Amino acid sequence: MMSASRPSRLTLRAHAKINLDLRVSAPWPDGFHDVTTVLQSVGLYDTLTLARSHGPFTIRCSAAGVPVDERNLIWVGARALWRRLGRHGDPNGVDVLLRKRIAMEAGLGGGTSDAVTALLGLCRLWDVVPDGGLLQDAAAELGADGPFFLVGGTALGIGRGDLVYPLEELPRRWVVLLLPRRGVSTASAYGWLDRDRAGRGHQPRRVRSPVADGALDLGSMVNELQAPVARRRPEIRRAVAMLREQDAERAAMTGSGSAVFGLFSRRHAADLAAAHARASGWRVALTNTVGR
Repeated sequence: MMSASRPSRLTLRAHAKINLDLRVSAPWPDGFHDVTTVLQSVGLYDTLTLARSHGPFTIRCSAAGVPVDERNLIWVGARALWRRLGRHGDPNGVDVLLRKRIAMEAGLGGGTSDAVTALLGLCRLWDVVPDGGLLQDAAAELGADGPFFLVGGTALGIGRGDLVYPLEELPRRWVVLLLPRRGVSTASAYGWLDRDRAGRGHQPRRVRSPVADGALDLGSMVNELQAPVARRRPEIRRAVAMLREQDAERAAMTGSGSAVFGLFSRRHAADLAAAHARASGWRVALTNTVGR
């Protein structure tokens, strides 16, 4: 279906996320895990500028370590959408300029958010109004949190990322992010979890649900990847302890790491915590939760 609006250039924000809660199943025979997670959008964002072109699909980014070829999730998502539209060959007709602010291998979902945001822009530049589950299916190819970035705000994700349910929005919190110098790959984090569970004969624990009648209980939240990752990355344990000492309402690793977040209800308290962390040598980002 063709759209009525035909922009030649779009500038979009791709927001980061944090996992307020993350619980992981035993691996399936294919090695993948089911998860139950509470996700939250935050104000930290990358910027994508998409412009119509007359050549092949291209990605440009000046940030070190960001691939601009078929390894980039933006390219993966563009190809998935292109093929779902019934078009042949490689995607074309768009140039993407990516300005990175979200740290990589930090559990903040930056690469996936960039790709899902690009999908939304590409639909407009390619004159397509998506129908049915087209965008949902394309986003699911990008990672377990892909469909979340089509929803945003506060949401519950279950399964392998294809089931996302909006929750009652978390009241606004200030978020202090501590960013260790070393990243953590998702594959490594899940591998460490499986190894640790196998070593101690893992038995599922009964842990209170973080969602009761649609409302969130921050006090019952956990991240089951945090302990195995922090065992190999002691800086994560130190970051969590520092934010707890600064009276964060909740302090934890997000996703598979390596970023650690602290939630604060007052801006002044968040400012003090961020200043203390910077003085201690941490890379720090101060942001806030954002709704849908």
